Amino acid sequence: MGAKKNKPTFTAIIQARMDSSRLPGKAMLPLKGKPMLYHVIERARAIHEAGIIVLATCPGDENASMIELADSMKIGTFVGSSENVLERYYMAAEKFGGDYIIRITGDNPFTDPVYASVAAKIAEETKADLCSIKDLPLGVAVEIIKKEALEKAYTMSRMQHQLEHVSPYIKENPDMFKIVRHAVSLNNPFETLRLTVDTGEDYTLAKIIYDDLYKGFPIPLQSIIDFFIENPHLADINSGVHQRPMTHSSNG
Repeated sequence: MGAKKNKPTFTAIIQARMDSSRLPGKAMLPLKGKPMLYHVIERARAIHEAGIIVLATCPGDENASMIELADSMKIGTFVGSSENVLERYYMAAEKFGGDYIIRITGDNPFTDPVYASVAAKIAEETKADLCSIKDLPLGVAVEIIKKEALEKAYTMSRMQHQLEHVSPYIKENPDMFKIVRHAVSLNNPFETLRLTVDTGEDYTLAKIIYDDLYKGFPIPLQSIIDFFIENPHLADINSGVHQRPMTHSSNG
């Protein structure tokens, strides 16, 4: 009888900083009486596989309130490079460990823990270097990155956009990495729905959703979509916001 294999470990790393160019201080803006980052952390905690949760931020007094919040919620914190987000992620992963990293951004208060768990399971089953769920609304999905792939990206990345984000090098080299994008069936008639917070319009929409649906625990994604089905005009609030490409400078 062979030895039982140890289950891989997953560490959720949330990237956030206060000096966002389009909506400064957004991580601490209130949603139903709690800072946005509180909800991001709460949703990360709801990911079944996430054994460790870490806030990865930057030096600067402006980020102190986020670190205080992370401390109060008893999650890890890491302070690293402001501009080289890939280095910040890699160093945080080195400090806190984990066979896989669950990449979460601090401007996504609708990160879905159920689909994140699905992605984690698929990454484990397929031994993917990078795994994500496709066709979810913007701001809902996470990326699962194998630690070895993150290390290779950190070692090999040279271009500015590869350093200012976390996964471009992996995505740009599919011959070197196993990339799995898993399709799911989701009843969502709003193909261009934005559930991220980059701008004032995004925040206005997030506030409406939280004010109506948040009851003290993560709002299920289908409940959010059903809310839009009942109130389709709400999708227009931030429909004109242009999403910046991964080649653009990051504020994470």
